[in-house]
Amino acid sequence: MPVKLKGDKEIGKVLTIKQKALQINLNKNIYGTFAEIGAGQETVRNFFRAGGASGTIAKAMSAYDKDFSDAIYGEEDDKRYVTESRLKKMLLHEIDLMEDRLIRKKNPNRLFFSYANTVATIDFSKKFKGHGWVGIKFQLDPLEDYNEIILHIRFRETNSTLQQETLGKLGVNLIYGGYYLHDNPKEIVKSLYDNIESDQIEIDMINFSGARFMYVDNRLMSLQLVKNGMTDAVMFDSNGRNLLPAQELYKKNILALRGSFRPVTLVNMDIYEKSKALFLQEKKVDEANTKVIFEITLANLRSEGEINERDFLDRAELLCSLGKTVMITNFQKYFKLVEYFSQFTKARMGLAMGVYNLIQIFDEKYYREMSGGILEAFGKLFHKDLKIYLYPLKDHKSGQVQTSENLKVHPRVKELYKYFKYNGKMIDIKNYNPNILDILSRKVFSMIAEGEEGWEKMLPNGIADTIKDQKLFGYSKRNFKKIK
Repeated sequence: MPVKLKGDKEIGKVLTIKQKALQINLNKNIYGTFAEIGAGQETVRNFFRAGGASGTIAKAMSAYDKDFSDAIYGEEDDKRYVTESRLKKMLLHEIDLMEDRLIRKKNPNRLFFSYANTVATIDFSKKFKGHGWVGIKFQLDPLEDYNEIILHIRFRETNSTLQQETLGKLGVNLIYGGYYLHDNPKEIVKSLYDNIESDQIEIDMINFSGARFMYVDNRLMSLQLVKNGMTDAVMFDSNGRNLLPAQELYKKNILALRGSFRPVTLVNMDIYEKSKALFLQEKKVDEANTKVIFEITLANLRSEGEINERDFLDRAELLCSLGKTVMITNFQKYFKLVEYFSQFTKARMGLAMGVYNLIQIFDEKYYREMSGGILEAFGKLFHKDLKIYLYPLKDHKSGQVQTSENLKVHPRVKELYKYFKYNGKMIDIKNYNPNILDILSRKVFSMIAEGEEGWEKMLPNGIADTIKDQKLFGYSKRNFKKIK
């Protein structure tokens, strides 16, 4: 007998939490366990209340005591309990029990699942709002291997009871999405906020894996989180694996390079190499404890209208091929980025940028909505242990090279500029390569798209081959004329 999985969600209609739980309960094939640690048993409570739960819930447990938890799932090397590693152990352990205790011949159509969460809610001082890991391991066909969706959350509410209720709703949304929206992972991500407001919870990392999600690029799922307003920043490594910013940036020295990287050019890499060398010369900076990030803003991705996901993946592919860590943010203003980093570290931070970006920073019009204007913005930007590493700009009409020494800003901010310049907050990159200052990403992109020759020499080693092999940025051999 075939297993039927079809959602009842109508276009433009969001099912209530009770409707979702009931639909799962009424499906005689979906069957699994709930293991919840740290915020009550809020997810499974929704299924009990919806009715018909006896055919869905094999077991519900909450091993709150640390000794009991370790006895069941094993000890963590770092002795912590609210971790991705702990969550994965919980999911695997519960699935193994299901497979061991239930005879498949008696349950030929059953789709087993294990749902788990391990969280820490707000503390008594209300200084730490709490965070947690949530996941599901589930089958979509009895003969297929398991699929997995794992996400990290940060609570925004300041009441533990409200946090528990929100976590319960999220859990139902996740289970429902896994079973009824699995053909559209972007819809799964979006549906996680069904019946939940954005100021209640933040989702800052998500990873899909398993047979049904082999085609899913988790970098694109990260983009959905920022695009949907679920978080302000996401990260992924050179292997395209999504990272948890709070974990990767904790107590780290951070150097960030903002750009379009469309594509990454020799100039981008020169900025990276020279600014990194200067950053590592700082007294408080240890290379082993330093994170270098290539940052792309959502505004940049939207520069030509709607976000082109293929274009985003092309940029990501090149940066990953160079072994770089990439961050996508919703911070158009630099001080917002610095504030974000400051949540995780008090160590030294650096921003590497070109003169053009610095000119924008000193443009008062970008701070009109702030009550303190540019002074408030600069107070937030520079009150931390921050330095700007400035790469020169060549005026293509006059041929003049602009640095912090000859840069002209508006007379109203001239003294402000001088204050930060001569207090060592801005450092010129002086050993730059003068032969590459004419290279512009937008020009290279245009050459690739229009079939012009010569763009290859403007890119780092291997990048041109990657563009050609993977047909990135619209590259096609047919666009290029044969050289006579």
